[in-house]
Amino acid sequence: MLVYPSGVDVSSSALRFLSAKLRQRRRELGTRWRRLSAGRQALLTLVHLRNGHPYAQLAAGFEIGTTTAYRYVTEAVDLLAALAPTLADAVRAASTKAFVLLDGTLLPIDRIAADRPFYSGKHKKHGMNVQVLTDPSGRLLWASPALPGAVHDIRAAREHGIIDALAQADIPCWADKGYRGAGGTVRIPYLGRWETLSAGQQAVNRSHAKIRALVEQTMATLKNWRLLRKLRCSTTRITSLIQAVLTLHLTSSNP
Repeated sequence: MLVYPSGVDVSSSALRFLSAKLRQRRRELGTRWRRLSAGRQALLTLVHLRNGHPYAQLAAGFEIGTTTAYRYVTEAVDLLAALAPTLADAVRAASTKAFVLLDGTLLPIDRIAADRPFYSGKHKKHGMNVQVLTDPSGRLLWASPALPGAVHDIRAAREHGIIDALAQADIPCWADKGYRGAGGTVRIPYLGRWETLSAGQQAVNRSHAKIRALVEQTMATLKNWRLLRKLRCSTTRITSLIQAVLTLHLTSSNP
């Protein structure tokens, strides 16, 4: 395999943050020596998450074995995932905001046609359903554990307890038509064909769409972590990957 120098568009603050956490972890374990320093292990993990490179390519670039690359990345991902905010943390943060934005996204996976629980009829592809909460500025607050793609957004929101948590905290929430019947503090656009809506209803829907446009930008930013664009790992690992990316995203976006 040919090896060449390359770059990764991740902030240096994310590298410093993960390196410090890995050094702390090694001290706790009493680790004396490893093939890669904590800084190089952090860089290995960031390259995998940001660029989506497979372990064989990472191993060649960092001059380690494929198994070692997998083990190092898994260790760092699990460490980051444990630091991700919970829904309760997100609700506390949202309690100081005027409202929150709720949306779901499908992360594509390499499942076959027989894997029906992972097939999304809405998106016409296999994937994992992830719910996202952002503040009024579009800043990511929380990303949910992954559910099979066949799960609809409203069902996913209920299973994660999002609707109840927001209602108990009395936090207004803007969502799309996929959350019809959610109740609580969730607000959705008026239903029906555009031409059948009144002028007032059309104005409300236009305003609703403008507010929700920010969450779409957040989704695009989240998927800048290219590993999430096509997940080829076991579905049992996807939640940890999402939580790791959430931690890094929040670390990089903090001033």
